[in-house]
Amino acid sequence: MTIAAILKNREGGILSLTPDDTVAQAVALLAGKRIGAAPVLDGDQVVGIFSERDVIHCLQADGAAALDQRIGTVMTTAVKSVGPGESAIGALSLMTQRRIRHLPVIDGDTLVGFVSIGDLVKYRIDRIEADAAAMREYIQSA
Repeated sequence: MTIAAILKNREGGILSLTPDDTVAQAVALLAGKRIGAAPVLDGDQVVGIFSERDVIHCLQADGAAALDQRIGTVMTTAVKSVGPGESAIGALSLMTQRRIRHLPVIDGDTLVGFVSIGDLVKYRIDRIEADAAAMREYIQSA
């Protein structure tokens, strides 16, 4: 079970931000789309991730003035990513080790997706349930 399999049934494009967007614009995107993070792109390159955690850190440091800051100055820049061929278990392991909840999926130099720990856990549970149903069916037919 690979990251590509998880992305396969996704509809729509990848939501993203730019370093020049403001924290207020990012908050509007995150809240409006009910997502926890978005990759930050400079052209086609992933240069950071902006998440709910970044919002909290900004507000704690600068109060309401944080909303006017540019994403490029407050985003998380130590970006970890995975390729589409990475296993879901491998990605989950990376997220657990690094205590992160979102990963850009990069093929070569191109962003092809963005997955959350919730996406990976849901996919894993769905696969386990399908395997269990197949096993029950096999046992009952024997």
